This record gives sequence, C-alpha cells and structure tokens, in this order.
Amino acid sequence: MADFRTPAASAPRWVTDLTNPPAYKSKNSGIADPPGYPPSQAIQTTKQKKDSKSTPAPARKSQTPEEMDTLKIKKAWEVALGPIKGLPMTGIMMYMSGNSLQIFSIMMVFMAFKNPLMGILATNQAFERFETDGNRARLLQVKLAYVAMQVVALALGVWKVNSMGLLPTTRSDWLAWEAQREPMEGAVPAL
Repeated sequence: MADFRTPAASAPRWVTDLTNPPAYKSKNSGIADPPGYPPSQAIQTTKQKKDSKSTPAPARKSQTPEEMDTLKIKKAWEVALGPIKGLPMTGIMMYMSGNSLQIFSIMMVFMAFKNPLMGILATNQAFERFETDGNRARLLQVKLAYVAMQVVALALGVWKVNSMGLLPTTRSDWLAWEAQREPMEGAVPAL
C-alpha cells in the first residue's frame, strides 16, 4: 500500500507560518512612533512584565454597612440634584422658542410640565435602590430636595406659560366677572 501523506518539507509556507509564527521584526526605518503611542520595544517589555507577574492583586477590603450607607446617600444626592442640572438648557430653549403659539413652543411647555410631574410621582421609585434600614431617615431629606428641584423645574414651565400669555394674570382676563360701571353724569351732544 502506498503512503499518501505529504512530507513536511513540501507543506505550503502559510501552514508553517501558522504553526511557527515569524519572529518580530524591529523597525529600523527611522520613522518615529506617533505621539501618544509607546515605542514598540516598550510594548514588548510590558507584555513580558505582565507575563512574568503572575501574583494576584490584593483582595479588596469589604466595606462596613455604615460606609455602604454613606456611599448610597452620596449617590442619592446625585440623583436628587439631577433635575436641576438640565434646567439651564431647558430655560435657554424655552427662551429661544419665543412667546407665540407654535408647535415647538407648545411641545416645550408640555415637556416642561410632564417631566417634573412624572418625577414627583416617581420619587419613591427613584430612590428605592438606595434605601436601607440604616439610612431611611437621611434619605427623607434627599427625597425632599428631589421634590424641591422638580418644583423648580415646574416653576420654569409656569414662567413659560405666563410669558406666552396663557395664564389669566391681567385685569382684562377677568372682565366677564367685573361689574359694569354706572356713569354719574351723562352728556348729550347739541345740534
């Protein structure tokens, strides 16, 4: 029987390159590395250092419940102050949309009322992930601050509605309920 195996010497070059990759060619072209990239030799040395270091990193110290409560309160304050961070941009957009009744200004007013009202209604859901038995009292203050920030956002919407002339704040808006004045004298024109 004939042996149909090919000898190793006649294997294609790509097969030998896959099994034995070629050695790294250092660049001697005189072209410097771009700014921000480490030199090629530094990359090789860091890889060698990582390979030689097989010691595990020190384990992280577990935090006490008091420390966890403090961290949760800090994160809750970030959530509570979140609505006020978008207020300057909303105010600028409302100012730039003008005071006329257009679709853009109407949508801005709708969103100015919808978002704070939904935020106030979802106050407990916004802070339930931060609430524990140890920080329940301190979280109440954060919730009140959150509601106050939502009320400030709502006041911006009221300002926009007033500047558009949709709030009845002038005397002419209430003329239907005002009694007509009776004249004390009358004038009759002469012929």
